[in-house]
Parts: sequence; structure tokens; C-alpha cells
Amino acid sequence: MSTLNGATLMITGGTGSFGNTVLKHFLTSDVGEVRIFSRDEKKQDDMRHELQAKYPDHANKVKFHIGDVRNAQSIRDAMHGVDYVFHAAALKQVPSCEFFPMEAVRTNVAGTDNMLHAAIDSGVKRVVCLSTDKAAYPINAMGISKAMMERVIYANARVAAERGGTVICCTRYGNVMCSRGSVIPLFIDQIKSGNPITITDPNMTRFLMNLDEAVDLVQFAFEHANPGDLFIQKADASTIGDLAKAVQKLFGDSGTNIIGTRHGEKLYETLMTREERLRSEDMGNYYRVVADSRDLNYDKFFVKGQVHTMADEAYTSHNTKRLNVEETVKKILTADYVKDELDKRK
Repeated sequence: MSTLNGATLMITGGTGSFGNTVLKHFLTSDVGEVRIFSRDEKKQDDMRHELQAKYPDHANKVKFHIGDVRNAQSIRDAMHGVDYVFHAAALKQVPSCEFFPMEAVRTNVAGTDNMLHAAIDSGVKRVVCLSTDKAAYPINAMGISKAMMERVIYANARVAAERGGTVICCTRYGNVMCSRGSVIPLFIDQIKSGNPITITDPNMTRFLMNLDEAVDLVQFAFEHANPGDLFIQKADASTIGDLAKAVQKLFGDSGTNIIGTRHGEKLYETLMTREERLRSEDMGNYYRVVADSRDLNYDKFFVKGQVHTMADEAYTSHNTKRLNVEETVKKILTADYVKDELDKRK
């Protein structure tokens, strides 16, 4: 992106799967500096040494900042001089958020608010925040915290737009294959250990994206966002049963064991609600859901004719394109983790 030429980009939660993939995309570009903001010094040290080994001519562009979005001062200190922010810091695992919901609130809701206030006060030009399909019609603590996070994003985007300052937008995507805590690495480890794959419910459907697609979505939002926009990538889906069969086709059949749903799991995921579809714009591979720009003075608004508050259906992993087993095999082969694991077996 030419916009990043000479610019300083901050990635919160930058040592995670998304941060590593963003670096792969932008490190050798003309970006001036990439700031990795996270709280885990071990992961930062590992990333630093890996970059020095793989990208010796570019590693010095990356600056590491220890901090936590929960600590408003730490994120303010790191934000000085930043031009753009990709906000990926979050608690993402459904079961852990179910048992410790206030931890999800502190990171996903309050932490996002801290980051946005720091960005606005520091004159950051543009912020892209990462959300999840679990924020749409949420039924678990992680999804509820992410839904509240989105509302915090839209509220701050409105304030920043009124001041003519930072452009704040949001992206929402489904399961990112082989990201931390996701199911494909678990399946592969179970097969390698000679154990049966554990399946919660074979009829569950989930969207499938690889990490590069997640970065492409964020890049698209970065380039096209108006204040408060939500961007959603059109994504294929498969059943968990077919996903397990696809992994077994590549790594061997060690059997399956159906264990039932975990805390807070849905039968299918929603990327765009029926209410959001009314405000959506089809942009090819993506949907843009424009911000609701009304204020609290509802009395000045009136509508002639029939009032529509929702579309006929949401955009879900049940009604998007459903991949069969062979198509799912092709999809998971786009994940670097899967290709690396297959290379190890040669």
C-alpha cells in the first residue's frame, strides 16, 4: 500500500497469528516502522530473533513495545508518532472467556476503548479493528465482549469524525484456519499422536479463511473505510465433520470421537445480521456495512410507507457456499501451517 510508504504502523497483539502474517506482507515494503505492541516478552523475543534470521535487511524496521491495552498509560506511551493502527489484541478463546468473562471485558471492551482514545489523542490517521463472527447474535462471553467492543468502536468513530480526526473502522471475519487455539492444529496433533480426532458436533458449520485472507480484509478496510464502517469478507464454510475428514485425507485416519459441544458454541456462525444487511453495500468480495449516522434526536426522523428493520435473512455459515470434503481439502491446503506439517512428513 503506497499509503504506508515511510509511515509508522502499530499492531496491537502483534505477536499473534495475525501480527506475524501482517509482517510477512509489509516488512519488505516501504513502510517506515512497524511497532509490535503486546504483553508477552517471550513471544516478542522469539519474533525478534526470527525476523533477524529471515529478514536481516528489514528486521530493524520492527520496534517492540511491552504493554497491555488494559493499561491506558502503556498504550498511550507507545502510540506517540504512530500513523496507522491494526488492533488485534484480544481474548479470543470461547471456553476461557466463558469461565472468566470479566477478563474478556477488560481486554476486549475496556482495552479497545483505551487504544482508541490513545489513537485519537495522538492524531493517528486511521485505525482498523478486528472483530469476529461471534459478535453477531452473540451467545457466549467472548462474542458478547466483542459485540460490546464493536459498539465502543462505532461510538469512538463518531466522536473522531465529528472532530475531523482519526478514521476508525472495523472488520469482522470467521474462523481463521490454523490461528492460535483453532481446531485444525488440534486435529493434526491428535492424528500425529495416534489418537482419534475429537469432534464436538459434525453438523456444525464454520466459515473458513486463511491468515492471508484476514490480512487482505484488513487491507481492504484500510483503503476504503469511512468512519464507523464495518467490513465483512464473503467466505465459504464447511461442516466440522467434513473439515475433520479433509484433515484425515491429508494426514491419515486415526478415527473420530464425538464429544459434544463446548461451553458457548453455536450450531452455525453469523457474519452479518439481518439488521446489518439493510445498511450493507456489496463490494465484490466484501460487504461494507455503513455506520448508523443518526443521533439521539429520534423525533426529527420519520419514514413514509412501510418501515423495514431487518432483511429476510442473515449471512451465516449455514447459507453461504458450503464446501464438500474435496473442496475443504483444497481450502485448508492454502494454510501455511498445513503445508509446513505436510512437508515434515516427507
